[in-house]
Order: sequence, then C-alpha cells, then structure tokens
Amino acid sequence: MAQVVMKDLNKKYDEVHAVKDVNLHIRDKEFIVLVGPSGCGKSTTLRMVAGLEEITAGEIVIGDRVVNDLPPKDRDIAMVFQNYALYPHMTVYDNMAFGLKMRKFPKPEIEKRVRDAAEILGIQDLLKRKPRQLSGGQRQRVAVGRAIVRHPQVFLFDEPLSNLDAKLRVQMRVELKRLHDRLETTAIYVTHDQVEAMTLGDRVVVMKDGWIQQVGEPLELYTRPANRFVAGFIGSPAMNFVDVQVTEADGAMWVQNPGIRVRVPVDRAERLRPYKGQPLTLGVRPEDLHVANGNDAPDHTFETVVEVVEPLGSEILLDVKAGPNVMVARVDPTVRVKVHEPVRLALIPDRIHFFDTKTELAV
Repeated sequence: MAQVVMKDLNKKYDEVHAVKDVNLHIRDKEFIVLVGPSGCGKSTTLRMVAGLEEITAGEIVIGDRVVNDLPPKDRDIAMVFQNYALYPHMTVYDNMAFGLKMRKFPKPEIEKRVRDAAEILGIQDLLKRKPRQLSGGQRQRVAVGRAIVRHPQVFLFDEPLSNLDAKLRVQMRVELKRLHDRLETTAIYVTHDQVEAMTLGDRVVVMKDGWIQQVGEPLELYTRPANRFVAGFIGSPAMNFVDVQVTEADGAMWVQNPGIRVRVPVDRAERLRPYKGQPLTLGVRPEDLHVANGNDAPDHTFETVVEVVEPLGSEILLDVKAGPNVMVARVDPTVRVKVHEPVRLALIPDRIHFFDTKTELAV
C-alpha cells in the first residue's frame, strides 16, 4: 500500500485555472474523500493522480515515486468510473480478468484473483453473465471487482454511485466502507454528495473554485467549519445564515437584527468584541433549533411564523420567518404546528457559529 502526496498541484486549461495550489498528504491505507460542487476541481485532481490529465505545475508522489511523467499503467493505481465502463460483449469474469490478461498474468493467478474478488463482492453467481443482464448495482460491483483484482497501491473512485437510485446508493456506501476495512488500501474518492463524503471518508477535503477550503475528519468539518462555504456545504438541510449587528448591553455581547436578538455565550464574547457595532453573519444549524419550552433562557429564543411544514416521519422541518430572516428548523415529530402559526424557537447557544461578513472566515 502507499501514501499519496500532492505538492503545489495546479491545472490550467488555457484561461481556466481548474486546480489551484493543492497540497495534500493522504496517509497509507486512508480513505479520503474530495467533495465540492460541480466545477470545483475535484475530478480533475483525481485524474491528475491517475495520469489521465497532464499536470500544469506541482508534483504527485505515490509511495516513494514521483509519478508526474509516468503513464497510468505504471502508476500502480486502479480507477472506478461513474459509468462502469464494462465491455458489453464480455462476461463478468472476462471483464474482471481483462486487465490481468493484458499484463500477461498466468491463468491460475487470474482465476484466483477473479474468484477472490467475486467472493468479497458477493458476485460469484454472476461471473458468466453479460453486463446487459445485470442491474446497476451489480454492474458497479463488477467495476469495483475489476479494480480489486489488480491489487493496486491506490484505489481511485470518480463518483461511482451517482448513477444508482437513492436506496441502492446507501447500500453501496456501506459495502464500500466494509470493502475498504477489509482490503486496507489507500483510497481517493470523489463525490458531490456531502452525505456520501461524511459517511465514507476517514478525512474529507472540501473544494471550491479549484481551492481546498478545509481538510478534516467528518465531524470536525461539521462542528468547526473554517468558513461560511464549508459550514453551508456540510450538513443537510444546510446551515441557516443571518446577517446581524454586534452590540453590547447589560454587561453582555448581543447579536441582533429586526427579527432576532440573542445573547452571545460568555466564552465567545471576547472574540466578538472587536466586531462591536459591525456586521457579522450568525450561523445556526436546523438541528440546533427547537420549539422553546420552560427550560430555555429567554435571551436564546425568538418569535417566528411558520411558512412551510415538511413532515418526514422521524422529524419535521419547519420553514419559518423571523422578521426578514428565513430559516429552517428540524424539530421533533411530535410537534404540532400549522402554516401561518406563530411559534417561539430556541437555539442551542454552544452550537451557534459566527462568520466575518467580508472574509466569510469563521470567527
């Protein structure tokens, strides 16, 4: 197995600067996920590691070798694509064995590797079928199996689950996680789905406009986002953002606007003091809002009007308006409220976030 190191990695297409100064150290046996919106540079970065895109500037090291000038076949990597890329005229067995045959592996070794991979993936009964006789999930397993038989140093996954339906995606996520635990291979996985990123990754790399915004363990990104973009991208439904002013009154710091006024927790007050009289962005996740009860301090509650009720079974999403502020609250399924009804919401003070309005960095 191998570590992967990217140093000052850049990619330009004429005037378009797709990947900008990416520095990343992927540890041996680590499952790392690159996530971000369309066009953020995540797939381009993966394709540079694979050797499918030329590097404009920088260096890629796999194991102890600089691979900048090596062709893909010599990099000891295996890639799983979004579109499966199976040969329609070949059986599952021949699809999985094809790469090994091209490398002149002996037949007994090919047989052993294909059978072992098929057993790991639970597709032993499909080896004689053609791809057209398989479901989407089965085809994806075959594509993963074709990568496994190579025994590569690094697995590369380029949005491999995006063609599957929602239920199958969840199932395949679990299977990929189990597979990684069993194979203990370094893996780089690209997705635009933040739920996929959070559930699969040992660490997650959030990208935007070619830049890395933050690298960290999933819960670290969720609880301590580096900036407003990461805060809004990680978590579903997305974090609520409200423009507020910082004021001081009654010996405490407050953030307020026409619809909301809440006291800043004591341990955060000093950090916000330089923003006194200045605009700031308050961030609060839907799950950190609830219908106020007698246990909530009045200075952490505010009045809202319900605009939309979304009952989801295990929870209810309330789209509410507090003055000019539009917010979403994730509340208990036992809550009974109607559209246009007033409801007082409370926030969990220890879990609120503040962002500099100009730089969008976390305060």
